Formats: sequence, C-alpha cells, structure tokens
Amino acid sequence: MTFDDGHLSDYECALPMLQARNLTARFFITAGWTGRKPGYMGWSELRALHEAGQSIGAHGWSHTLLTHCSEEDLKTELGVARKTLEDKLGAAITTMSLPGGRYNRRVLAACEAAGYTQVYTSIPRSEPATPGRMIGRLNILGSMTTEWIADVLQPESRTLADLGRQYKVKATVKTLMGDRLYEKAWSVLNRREPDAVDEEATSDEDSAHHQ
Repeated sequence: MTFDDGHLSDYECALPMLQARNLTARFFITAGWTGRKPGYMGWSELRALHEAGQSIGAHGWSHTLLTHCSEEDLKTELGVARKTLEDKLGAAITTMSLPGGRYNRRVLAACEAAGYTQVYTSIPRSEPATPGRMIGRLNILGSMTTEWIADVLQPESRTLADLGRQYKVKATVKTLMGDRLYEKAWSVLNRREPDAVDEEATSDEDSAHHQ
C-alpha cells in the first residue's frame, strides 16, 4: 500500500487506520512541499509517521515530471530530495515514486545514480511477493468495491489484464499528443479545469518498459 505526495491527511487519517489494523504502508514524499505547502505534512508529522514504523520514500522535490527535467534539474528532484529526507529523518531513503508516473531510460538511469534501489511506477499490475527494481501499482478509488479489489489481486485477473491494455493505449495517446495537450483534452472530456497534468503514467519515445 502506498500514498503519494505527503498530504496532511496521510498523517491525520491514514496513519490511525493503519495502526488500528496493524498495517504498514509506504509514503512517498514531495520533499520541497514538506513544511511549506498548505494541506501537506510538516517535518514533525513526517517524523511521527516514520517513528510509527511506516516506510518513507521520495516523490521528487517539486513534483515536476522527471521526463521534462534537465540533467541539473534531475539532480535536484532526485538527489536533493533524497538527501533532505535522509537528513530530516535520520534514515536511508532508497525508494522513489515517479511524479505523474513519467519515466524513460534517462530518468531510470538518474534514479539509479541518485541511489534509489526501487522505482515505483503507475503501471497497473499486481506485484509478486519479491518485486524487482521497477514496481507497478493499482490506483484505488473510493468508488471501487472490495470485490473488485480482490479480483485484480488474483494472478490471472481479466480485470487487471484489461487495465494493462487501457494503460498502454493511454500511454500511446499521451506520447503522440504530449502531456499538456492530452491534459487539455482530458479536462474537456471530464468537464474540469486543466489545472494540472494528469497523474497517470505514460512513456515517451525513449521509454524503458516495465518488466
């Protein structure tokens, strides 16, 4: 179970529910937002989360899509974010969740160079008990039933296979249209303002595909 961004609700709502059930999760933190952005955890909440036995990973410095970054920007988004989290928490940070799910070979190489041993993507798949270096995830929404969740966790789930096919189609469309144009089209179809790039994963011409 993972949570991205570092929302204050992770501490106020998710942590008590996890503790009540004796569960742990991995929280990926946008380091540059911590203690600076309303609605997100400060360092005291993040330390408490860590001290409660929850796992902490990085989610970049400013949530910039890494495929849009220069080499220098990647050092900030990956290296500075990791060092800041390690310095503030006094713990090793070795996992990275890719903002917006975007990645390519250059981004994966930069993650490895920055010291991350596992990279979490937005590719919809159920992982084995011992996952590899790239880890896919399933986006769980409040509208989803427990039966649906149980189904996609099955090894031969047709629902999971359908999600994988949908992901590949979206990734191809995003590659052809580009992030910003895709977001505008998505916003029109869903009748909302195009205030942010859609957070689902995509790959570009230089994509490194999942395992």
